[in-house]
Amino acid sequence: MPEVLTAEELAQYLGVHYRTVLQLAREGSLPGRRVGNSWRFHKQAIDEWLAGGGRLAQRAVVEVK
Repeated sequence: MPEVLTAEELAQYLGVHYRTVLQLAREGSLPGRRVGNSWRFHKQAIDEWLAGGGRLAQRAVVEVK
């Protein structure tokens, strides 16, 4: 069973503000699903998104250098 994260949990996992996660999800830039008034994200899909050059992945590479 895939691990499912809330927007708050995902923000903590990615090290970004909660509103950043919501903004990216609403834009369709972040793989997730809206469930009622909340968002849910599969951790594996997020990891694949980051590995494939997701918007946050580029920023993380710059910060590490």
